[in-house]
Amino acid sequence: MNRLLKAATAVMTSALALTACSSAGGSSADGDTIGIYGFAVPQAANDAIADEFVKTDAGEGVTFSGSYGASGEQSRKVADTKGKDVDYVHFSLESDVTRLVDAGLVAEDWNAGPNKGIVSASIAVIAVEKGNPLGIEGWDDLVRKDVKVVTADPASSGAARWNILALYTHALSQGKSEKEADAYLKKVFANVSSWAASGREATEAFKKGVGNVLITYENEAILAKQKGEELDYIVPETSFLIENPGAVLKDADPVATDWLEFVLSEKGQTEFVEKGFRPIGDLDISGIEVDGANDPADPFPAPSKKLYTTADLGGWPAIVEEWFGKDGAKLRFDKLYAEATQK
Repeated sequence: MNRLLKAATAVMTSALALTACSSAGGSSADGDTIGIYGFAVPQAANDAIADEFVKTDAGEGVTFSGSYGASGEQSRKVADTKGKDVDYVHFSLESDVTRLVDAGLVAEDWNAGPNKGIVSASIAVIAVEKGNPLGIEGWDDLVRKDVKVVTADPASSGAARWNILALYTHALSQGKSEKEADAYLKKVFANVSSWAASGREATEAFKKGVGNVLITYENEAILAKQKGEELDYIVPETSFLIENPGAVLKDADPVATDWLEFVLSEKGQTEFVEKGFRPIGDLDISGIEVDGANDPADPFPAPSKKLYTTADLGGWPAIVEEWFGKDGAKLRFDKLYAEATQK
């Protein structure tokens, strides 16, 4: 209960620092505004994409408004307000868009395109203190007695759910039974010193020294290094492909559709790549160096053994039903968390 309460009360929704200015004229000179609600992690990338979008004919004169925060909280907020002042959503999880489909705010075929509704991608990695003083090599080290883990909380955060799936599939990769995989997860959960409300808040907690190991998105670790933060990150031998959906609401300003097309364009995806996200589609990134990556010229190495996907676990509907439940239902994660933290 304390974990859930902390996650609920700690959620901060930051104002969207996206307002873009351009000269009058063009198809959007009447002052169209695109209202974006998103999860916290891609804000810097969306800011950069917006700066480029307003230079196009479709984006001329457009401004942006909205907010960022924990993915689940943002999705529920859009549903509760019936999409008021929201044109485009960019969430961590498919299920957070599905909530809006169920509410009649997003079309049922939102994910029918070639990208299946996905607009950004990353993988789960392990961030450590600069120089890696604990000698962390992979997921197995997270059960050590000297490790204090920081991660987001699945009660509010999509990042947390990706993190848990990365841990779970690593256990499966070692040939563990379900019972053994659960035992491994409980050992990791027992080492968690902070369950943050969002992926971004987990990063902020780690920066403040709350723990000594952070489970996070690869792009979040890269962005932190771009900002001069003193940390390193490890790509484990197995990881999990993180795919983040974006969707235009049914009653959105028509320019929001132009925005989504630009997000998926070569230029839009290049901006994502430069902020540490792995590209969607066939973008050639051979000439792009990504500042903050372990190897800027080869920023996105494949895990040495396997990169798991949601398809390996039956897809998001099956994962949600087994692990997390709908809107807070207590299922497998809650059971393991309770067993790991009981005194």
